[in-house]
Amino acid sequence: MTSLVSVVVTTYNWPEALSMVLKSLADQKDRNFEIVIADDGSGDETAQVIKDFAATSAIPVKHYWHEDNGFRVAKARNGAIGLCEGDLVVFIDGDCCVMPDFITRHRKAATKGCLVSGKRVFLKERLTKTLLARKWAFHKWPRPLLFVTALFGFANRPFQFIRLPHNGPWLWEHENCWEKAQTCNLAVFKSDIDRVQGFDESYEGHGLEDSDFVLRLLRSGLKRKNVEYCSPVLHLFHKRSDPKRHVEDSKNPSHFKNLLADTERFLPLTAVKATSATQKAEREAAE
Repeated sequence: MTSLVSVVVTTYNWPEALSMVLKSLADQKDRNFEIVIADDGSGDETAQVIKDFAATSAIPVKHYWHEDNGFRVAKARNGAIGLCEGDLVVFIDGDCCVMPDFITRHRKAATKGCLVSGKRVFLKERLTKTLLARKWAFHKWPRPLLFVTALFGFANRPFQFIRLPHNGPWLWEHENCWEKAQTCNLAVFKSDIDRVQGFDESYEGHGLEDSDFVLRLLRSGLKRKNVEYCSPVLHLFHKRSDPKRHVEDSKNPSHFKNLLADTERFLPLTAVKATSATQKAEREAAE
């Protein structure tokens, strides 16, 4: 497959990390892709980082932004998806750097009828502070060096750097499982995203919006291909997100519980509510 790939990068007010992520994307071996920023309401400093990068980047950069009104990454990602021109959409987070073969590996793994999930390697706080201060292009370190770095306690999951081939039964061990598939490392064909109408914007506050998305994709008929040991992302250390952006008494667990119970549904709750409202209006008009 040689068609355009769209890489959606979700971000919120950490421009230093986003700058490193963008630099890692600039160093991709595969050059046929675009970068689409899903910005959940960041300030001017983030906008400037994106503008400066785009000014010198050979890779097209697009920026979706909406007002900061709490944690609304489902809406931000949908906004970014609306800007995507690629056949394949790869989701990462603005604190996750990628190795130079990241897009190459996802392009190779992508096949019709499946979504592709990968792992993340968590960098420890001390290493993250050093990388941010010295601006090392650590994403270009050879896998053996990254393996040793993790083995000595500067990151977890060292064996994620031991690359396995894109074939074998282990790729399909979780083919019907939504658990632990996250949008920090996920690839889905745009046509499949459109079929389930994207992320469910009913989810506000942290948590479960990506689980909802993956479960509905599986219900729509896709299988999950799990490319562990192929293309992990490198997650920069940070403390838990700002509690001020979280919704008190979040309805997210209730939304997801309802989805689990409604075993045939693969459309977002927002679409279901809209359809119900339309049908009600039509019934009232007919009476």
